Amino acid sequence: MNTEDDAGFKGAKLALFLGQQLVVILRDEKPNLSFPGHWDLPGGGREGEETPFKCVQRECFEELGLTVLRENIRWARRFGQAGTDVSVWFFVGRLPSDAVKDIRFGDEGQEWRMMEVGEFLNHPKGIPEFQDRLRIYLRERGETVGQEKPPLP
Repeated sequence: MNTEDDAGFKGAKLALFLGQQLVVILRDEKPNLSFPGHWDLPGGGREGEETPFKCVQRECFEELGLTVLRENIRWARRFGQAGTDVSVWFFVGRLPSDAVKDIRFGDEGQEWRMMEVGEFLNHPKGIPEFQDRLRIYLRERGETVGQEKPPLP
């Protein structure tokens, strides 16, 4: 996973597992946002000359108060955006379940919550491209999500 040499990337997202659940953020209801009021993953736009990992590390700390180290990252992939030369990075990381006690919610989004992976993958208010990227990771790792439950409102 070489995330150091992508000088033209736009941003990065992180599917962060705390134990067996994902930490997700409910996006604000602002009209200028894409997918307002949807369940999102930590991450965002690049600042300055950040590497993809440094970008997602900073965003996760700003949004959730959690420090993710390189050794917490299990998977990373660059995704191009159709019809452009812009790329974004998608990471999957894991922290112990007790890291939930360290969450300090930032000022972006309405709330955070822990969510079963199956619920996120099938939630009608999940952001489709992030659901799809997480599915790619799970498929490549041969992981299953078990009996998927209907999403909670």
